[in-house]
Amino acid sequence: MSAGAPTVLHGWGRTSPSVATVRTPVTADEVAAAVRGAGDRGVLARGLGRSYGDPAQNAGGTVLDMTHRRGVRRLDVDAAVVEVEAGTSLDELLRVLLGVGLTLPVQPGTRQVSVGGAIAADVHGKNHHVAGSFGAHVRWVDLLTADGAVQRLRPDGPDPELFWGTVGGMGLTGVVLRAELSVRRVETSSVVVTSERHGDLGEVMDALTRLDHEAEYSVAWFDSVSRGRGSGRGVVLSGHDARLDELPVAQRRTPYAVPPPRSVAVPLVPPVSLVNRLSGRAFNELWFRRAPRHPGTGVEHAFGFFQPLDGVASWNRLYGPRGLAQYQLAVPHDAAAVVPEVVAAVAASGHVSCLNVLKRFGPGTPSPLSFPMPGWTLALDLPVAPGLAGLLDRLDAMVLEAGGRVYLAKDSRTPAHHLAAMYPDLPRFAALRRRVDPEGRFASDLARRLGLLTPTPAREARP
Repeated sequence: MSAGAPTVLHGWGRTSPSVATVRTPVTADEVAAAVRGAGDRGVLARGLGRSYGDPAQNAGGTVLDMTHRRGVRRLDVDAAVVEVEAGTSLDELLRVLLGVGLTLPVQPGTRQVSVGGAIAADVHGKNHHVAGSFGAHVRWVDLLTADGAVQRLRPDGPDPELFWGTVGGMGLTGVVLRAELSVRRVETSSVVVTSERHGDLGEVMDALTRLDHEAEYSVAWFDSVSRGRGSGRGVVLSGHDARLDELPVAQRRTPYAVPPPRSVAVPLVPPVSLVNRLSGRAFNELWFRRAPRHPGTGVEHAFGFFQPLDGVASWNRLYGPRGLAQYQLAVPHDAAAVVPEVVAAVAASGHVSCLNVLKRFGPGTPSPLSFPMPGWTLALDLPVAPGLAGLLDRLDAMVLEAGGRVYLAKDSRTPAHHLAAMYPDLPRFAALRRRVDPEGRFASDLARRLGLLTPTPAREARP
């Protein structure tokens, strides 16, 4: 492992860059040495950098690029379990799994995220109401803690508090080296998808509520840019894993086919954002019109259904040099009215969100910092522009009043004083941190911003 070099890091939103010393450990001993040798600014593991904000940055400290620790270590097809290095991307893992008729129980909106990152953010997918989040399918993790030791943690093991603090813990309990995951069998690599067009946001929400009891997967996109009759119109997609007999005849000989790695990319960052009200209207019109006027069912490859944006590399560059902020909220079922209120506030502000994704959540995990809660989740992609900070502050107020929260893996600006109200189990996480990392070795820009790194007297006393 090299001594590392100062490197500018940012999240997928390309906001709030900071400089850290990036090191690339390969062995567990190298990870341990980097952790034990961390300076006063601490150390943090980083995967593929797909958090939108600053969770995978550590200004002035050390960042461990874990992508050199990747690969499937063991695959038991009969038992449907896989042991995998934490730096392995979900894309790499899925290509291996599908080759033997298996898949991940939970797939987030991008495959370009590491297994360690998926655990740290406790990612979710289009089937949370059925399968829960990623952490619910982790059988064990090997976690390297602040003292350089490696512990194998299980949800039913001797330290379940540390297991669940690591799931959703944003890398602040240690470095995930390896994990064993439960996977599941599928007959094909495709999904049977039903598409419905709806005229307003109320109809969209009614459809999603109905699909809780009818569909394995469900998600909605809606138009928040168009005004008048087009406002709030949306497309609701639902589906299930395709059986072999549901594939077109020509595809049945290769039921587990996967497309080659993507080749289309946005090559440069334009001087200004290409996402504006004019382009937003055009995109929304195209997206709405491409859906059938009447409910229709077809077969799509799972990659296109679960991760449609993975088809274009570096699409975040379209938002220009200022980048984008993704604001993702969750509110309880009985606070459903907050969703149209947030949408109306964004529309009235003049800011543009082309990609509006709405889903339903089921029960969460025991993780104190995991995002999902039973209810609604809405994600908005907003170009960074003057006035955006004030708008997001107003959205925070709505979410807080409803007893909701924002997703830390997408966050880049939430004030520290909002965190305790959004995450009521925060004291439990703070107590865990004091127990397993009393000197605060594991640190990030997000953790500093949110006040998660209150130094202990021993840390303060260092010269």
